Amino acid sequence: MLLTPDIIGAMKRFKHLLLISFFASMPQFNWAITADVVKAITTGENDDRINALTKAVGTPDDALARLIDAMIDDAVKIADGRAFIVRNGKAIDAVTGVEVALPSNAEDIVNNNRVRSELDNAKAALSLLSPNESAREAAIKALKDNADETKLPLIDKALAKETNAELKAKLQQLRAAMLVASSDKAKRLEAIAALAGSGEPGVKSLLQERLQPSAESDPEVRAALASAIKAIDGKLVWGERLGVIFSGASLGSILLLVALGLAITYGLMGVINMAHGELMMIGAYTTYVVQNLFRQHLPSAFDFYIIASIPIAFAVSALVGAALERTVIRWLYGRPLETLLATWGISLMLIQLMRSTFGAQNVPVENPSWLSGGFPIMSNLILPYNRIAIIGFAFFVLLLVYLLINKTRLGLFVRGVTQNRTMASCMGVNTARIDTYAFALGAGIAGLAGCALSQVGNVGPDLGQSYIVDSFMVVVLGGVGQLAGTVYAALGLGVLNKFLEGWTGAVLAKIIVLVFIVIFIQRRPQGIFALKGRSAEA
Repeated sequence: MLLTPDIIGAMKRFKHLLLISFFASMPQFNWAITADVVKAITTGENDDRINALTKAVGTPDDALARLIDAMIDDAVKIADGRAFIVRNGKAIDAVTGVEVALPSNAEDIVNNNRVRSELDNAKAALSLLSPNESAREAAIKALKDNADETKLPLIDKALAKETNAELKAKLQQLRAAMLVASSDKAKRLEAIAALAGSGEPGVKSLLQERLQPSAESDPEVRAALASAIKAIDGKLVWGERLGVIFSGASLGSILLLVALGLAITYGLMGVINMAHGELMMIGAYTTYVVQNLFRQHLPSAFDFYIIASIPIAFAVSALVGAALERTVIRWLYGRPLETLLATWGISLMLIQLMRSTFGAQNVPVENPSWLSGGFPIMSNLILPYNRIAIIGFAFFVLLLVYLLINKTRLGLFVRGVTQNRTMASCMGVNTARIDTYAFALGAGIAGLAGCALSQVGNVGPDLGQSYIVDSFMVVVLGGVGQLAGTVYAALGLGVLNKFLEGWTGAVLAKIIVLVFIVIFIQRRPQGIFALKGRSAEA
């Protein structure tokens, strides 16, 4: 085919139309960034590049966002003072946004860790203008630790566009944090007044840094800083108090779970079972085994392993408890010293069995995804999901035990044997079988406690030793054989212990709690509540 001038002209016009169509179909960006700005950000000394980047973020546009993303991804090359964004084998001019041929002498940009950190901060800053609300919230959080006055134009622009009242308040606080170091005294005072209404530890730290003589010398500003810090302390103290109460309730719920089984074996049956902690340990190790089975055979359902672990841990610990009662403990009723020594020996055997089976080191038990993380209440108070779940689980188990003891035939037999063994036997109750059932129930509840404890602490052979003394104290303080007393004692000791730890430290707090219990029992030997049981008859 002969290419005439007319045909060549038509082909050029067609090519031009194709190019117009191509660029018209591309996403539209506001490429307002200048060549000088791009050159300053991508070439030269790192300090100069960072300064140029910081200034550019103050007046953002789409081209800057595209360039920052490309630099983070190591997708920018430079040649002859020009920057090119290279993706999928195509090069785009960083200034115009037009696809161009990549020069043969193009080189990669070298970004050290400091530059990368500033790029991440710049990206977070630009996210303040994102249409996505979650992205804007994340950007505000990211900028809290990197607040400086150079980002004020961007903050003002974000404030003008923000429609969410909560995010707008956070932006205003972020703006104040940037102005607190301003060279203008009036702006500093205005910023401090705005920050005084905050209840966040990070803001308090910022103001404390500004209160240093090297940072602020003006007496009026220093007085305003001190007043703002005092106001923030007044708000933070409530978060700390609520945190102590929640920690105490969490510890109390754990003690309640551990002591519930003991309230049956010791409170109702009069058996001093020093192996109760090891029955709890068996429940924790059962949870570990179930976790591994789910991980190997049902990985898609791993998050539900804890649901399966609950009945299995109860069953395994209950079976071990029934075996102990049948083989050892039933021959020692009415002989507390021999029972104590025998169960203590059993506890040592169970500990060694776990060490031989699983090793002496702690084994890892992973939280399901729905028990990971926490629920934020205040800036300095986050309630972990696993702790919340344990509190709810403890009271659920308490409800089941109450219904079992007070509303079922087995519970009636247990109470009958506890209060008058001879009369129950005369009425046809198989007292030996009831003893086994009751002891198995107490052991099973200990297994549930171990299952719960595996979600908040280490699982190891010595797990039970950490709670056996505290659980006995709960049962004795609450009243032997009384479930209501066990609840009051567990929660009371948990909260009291956490309050004392904040003042005296963990060791001295334990000593003070022990002294309190000794004095209380001296004045009221029957505990908070009293219930007639086999030990009382003896």
